[in-house]
Amino acid sequence: MKATTKQLIPREVLFGNPVKASPQISPDGKHLAYLAPVDNALNVWVGSLDGDDYQPVTEDKERGIRFYFWAADNKHIGYIQDIGGDENWHLYLTNIETRETRDLTPFENVQARVASRDKHFPTELLIELNKEDPRVHDVYHLDLLSDELQLVAKNPGNVASWVIDTQLKVRGAVTALPDGGNELLVREREESEWSRLITWTAEDAQTSGPVSFTHDGNGLYMIDSRNANASRLVRLALDTEEMSVLAEDPHYDVENVMIHHDTYEIQAVTFNRDRVEWTILDASLQEDFMRLRELHAGDIFILSRADDDQTWLVSYVVDDGPVAYYVYDRASKNGHFLFTNQPELSNYLLAPMQPVTFQARDGLTLHGYLTLPEGESQTTLPLVLNVHGGPWARDSWGYRAEAQWLANRGYACLQINYRGSTGYGKDFLNAGNKEWGAKMHDDLVDAVHWAIEQGIADPKKVAIYGGSYGGYAALVGATFTPDLFCCAVDIVGPSNLLTLIKTIPPYWSTFLATFHTRVGNPDTEEEFLKSRSPLFKADQIKIPLLIAQGANDPRVKQNESEQIVAAMKEKDINYEYMLFPDEGHGFAKPENRIKFYAAAEKFLARWLGGRYEETEESA
Repeated sequence: MKATTKQLIPREVLFGNPVKASPQISPDGKHLAYLAPVDNALNVWVGSLDGDDYQPVTEDKERGIRFYFWAADNKHIGYIQDIGGDENWHLYLTNIETRETRDLTPFENVQARVASRDKHFPTELLIELNKEDPRVHDVYHLDLLSDELQLVAKNPGNVASWVIDTQLKVRGAVTALPDGGNELLVREREESEWSRLITWTAEDAQTSGPVSFTHDGNGLYMIDSRNANASRLVRLALDTEEMSVLAEDPHYDVENVMIHHDTYEIQAVTFNRDRVEWTILDASLQEDFMRLRELHAGDIFILSRADDDQTWLVSYVVDDGPVAYYVYDRASKNGHFLFTNQPELSNYLLAPMQPVTFQARDGLTLHGYLTLPEGESQTTLPLVLNVHGGPWARDSWGYRAEAQWLANRGYACLQINYRGSTGYGKDFLNAGNKEWGAKMHDDLVDAVHWAIEQGIADPKKVAIYGGSYGGYAALVGATFTPDLFCCAVDIVGPSNLLTLIKTIPPYWSTFLATFHTRVGNPDTEEEFLKSRSPLFKADQIKIPLLIAQGANDPRVKQNESEQIVAAMKEKDINYEYMLFPDEGHGFAKPENRIKFYAAAEKFLARWLGGRYEETEESA
């Protein structure tokens, strides 16, 4: 029986580890792997798909495993892990029978990325390492039988990403141009010279790029926004350069792409409108998707597929409950329920997430999501403006722990995809250029005024809250528009755009020109960037601030928080500061998440008047 909304949902349920999550089927379709905690750290568990013999096969004791995959031999699990959030990922391989784990990239201060794995090459991987130059990644062939690494593509210093063909060969490269644009290079074979195929200007670069080669290697699938607003899925013939459009929407970018294991043809794509919607390109899948829509409510995601493509693992995302996972059999067109990621959520009354749309002050259409306390008064509420990070990302519909947490505590939670967010086409994305702390913030201010005009928000009780860019937005709210908000919460947010850009991780070197285009160049626009940096307006802060930072954050360095804290301390401004010595850009360890959310909840309750889950320390 579900609890009433008056009951507080425990922070442990909202922000602790999932019970089970991220299931993947083995290539032969006989086994299932998923993430589940062992001593509060997420590890990979494996068992028979139709049995109950699941056991943990990995032994991570620190940060928990978040990304893993089945090796094509059905005998190994691969996963990546860093130390303390430093993002220097190592690639590990675990034998599921012996539990032996090998570090395949045992290099200090080197970041490993999986470039390509393919069922047709079961004992091989292509990986990227910035071993020779911390600024760029080269491609290595990894023999999983001998652990031997062989360099197969050397980065000359400007390659931002590599494209692998269906024969596991490096045949494409996307290079970064000084003006923020990109070039697509291709070659006939790995031994051939590169030739330039496409140039994307800075206007199109972030909404365009290669997806994969065709099976015969003579064509490329790409997303491309040239001559259009939103990125389209296209097929490009390499010999004639003839291009055909496979899927498009005038307002929304192509998001996810579903590729067949054997034909390498694209079978379906998603567009993330108010919700995720599928466009089916392969007619043979129409009946499968029709059946999947009947199985369970929610937005559908295909998580993994067996090599014979007869067994799929599917997740269903809803806004007011846990994620549900199903096994779907294509032959019988039947599916059966596996588990949910956090079954305890079903004991509580969760709030629906409502898509909202309104006009910014300059007429631009803004989209977002509103989550209100369920079963209580839904007018003149204390409001938390929850700003997404990136900023080149977006909020989406579905279960969001923070939205449910805030609604359960008595707040309206408003999440706005301000200009500069992705998914809404290049015009919307590019409208955010050089608008940090300006029109991007105006959109957030307009969202608050919209909520007040709708009778949703109490104008005297509005908080601004967010992480990364959202943390920056919280600091901007406290400094640029301090009369609109009564408090602010900043999680790993930059306070000084000059030092942010000058201290980006070395492996973001090929992204630096994009930073200059979209944010500003500290070498030529110092005063401009100062004018958009909360640090230099710290004397305007009138509201209390909670700041949380990971000491090992390679993206937004600890100094970004320390600078603004020092300025507030000097001016005797009310603040709380939490520094996590074993975290990076965000809080991976559940005990740290719980500690932060306990402090944030108490902080918001003090200044907005909402509810708070007492702990032994706070009681």
